[in-house]
Formats: sequence, structure tokens, C-alpha cells
Amino acid sequence: MKKIIVLTDFSEQSGFALKAAADLAKKHKVELLVVHMLELNQAMISSPDGMYIEQTVFLVKLAEKNLKEFLNKPFLEGLTVTPVIKHYKVYSELDAIAEEHDADLIVMGSNGASGLEEVLIGSNAEKVVRNSTTPVLVIKGQIAEFNINRFVFACDFNDDNLPAFQKAREFSELVNAKMELVFINTPNDEFLSNRDAYQKINKFLTKANAGQQVEIYNDYSVEQGILNYGNTILADAIAMPTHGRKGLSHLFNGSIGEDVVNHSRIPVITFKI
Repeated sequence: MKKIIVLTDFSEQSGFALKAAADLAKKHKVELLVVHMLELNQAMISSPDGMYIEQTVFLVKLAEKNLKEFLNKPFLEGLTVTPVIKHYKVYSELDAIAEEHDADLIVMGSNGASGLEEVLIGSNAEKVVRNSTTPVLVIKGQIAEFNINRFVFACDFNDDNLPAFQKAREFSELVNAKMELVFINTPNDEFLSNRDAYQKINKFLTKANAGQQVEIYNDYSVEQGILNYGNTILADAIAMPTHGRKGLSHLFNGSIGEDVVNHSRIPVITFKI
């Protein structure tokens, strides 16, 4: 890995994400770019009479001060850390930052979302996951020493998941981790016999030019099956493809990847299809 982007809003959760990213940076000897997005709007930035200039300057200076204090942590000693402040809270802009700096991973913390808030608004992590073509690692709590030695990759083994699978395989090589593959079989969706499931899986692996064992795990829902399997094998992370659906498509179709991000206590890595 070359660089890791850490998104921060100075919350406790983003502090957990920074610590996890620092652990990875120490192991892989990479640079951290710590990004904070201000809540400024276009009217404040482009006002012709300059009526918002003083307020804008104050907010930028305050953000710089808060970011400097946020980065004053013992676990960052010896690491190369670059602070980045963006004037807008536009999550799609993270991808541009990742591309500009050739970053391999975006790391962020999240509390998750639930109920009506999850349906209508979603968490900030969901917004990043939907917009990012760079892999996103979501940290859900404090981890004493974060490492990725073993992670679960779950998908339905349809052809549209091949790009995400290849990205996950590249990521496993990047961090020198074992990737465990799992197919969740549920009674509510298209239930498959073991024979039919393995036929489907083998076709997928052949197209992916990958020879790897896949576990078939039965559960009542895909989301619950992924979470339960990850906990069963004590995985360091759960990896999933996500379609990054937006608007009405997201509201009516949803995304299992985003649901897992919201509800998992295990760190989740998403790879956009």
C-alpha cells in the first residue's frame, strides 16, 4: 500500500478509525492523509459582496486548529501524516482525493443508523460507500491493535460481482491477509441445494481464474448470515461488494453491503461494483 485516507469529523468514532488506520500504516509503512470536510455551502464561498468572508475564514481556521489537536496523538509518532481540509461536505470528492494521491484505502468510523433514519437519511458511512470506487474500511468501535489477517468476502457469486471479487483479492495480497469466501443460502431468496450452489460458485471462480474453497452458510437472511459467519470464524473484517445505489433505486432496492456496514460490529470493507 502507498497511502490511506482517514475521514474525520473529530468524533470519538473517527478517533477509533484513525487508530486503526495508524496500526495498518505502521505495519505496511504507508502515509496517512487525514481529511476533514467543512459544512460550508456554495453561497458562503462565492458571495459576490464578500459578506461571508469573515465567517468562512473563521471556520477554516477553527477547523485547522481542531485538526491539529486531533492529530496530537502518541500512536501517530513516527508516521507520515498529511492533514487535508475540504470546504464542502461532498462525499464523492473523496474519490478524487484518493485518485489524486494514489490512495489504496479510505478508513472512517461509524455509529451506524437504524429505523427511519436508516431508510431516509442513512449514515455518513453509507454516503461514502455509495460514492467511492476506492475500497472503504468502516470501523465501528475501539480496537486495541487493528490488523487484517483474515477477512470474509461474501457475495451471491453472480457475474456482476467479478470486479469486486478481483479488487478484494488484490486487497488481500496488498495487506497479506487470508480471504475466506462465503455464500449465504437463505429460504426467503433463491434457495439453492448444495449441488446447485457449488455449480454456481464453480462457474464464478472459473471466470475469475481463482481456485479457492467457498463455504455455504445457511441463515434466515443474507445480512444476518454474513454477520453470523463473520463472528463464527472470528474474522478481522467483513468484505462485500456494493452497487452504490442512490435515490429511489436505493430506497426501494437497498444495498445489503450498506446494511451490513450499518449493523456490523466487525469492521467492514466495501468494494464498489
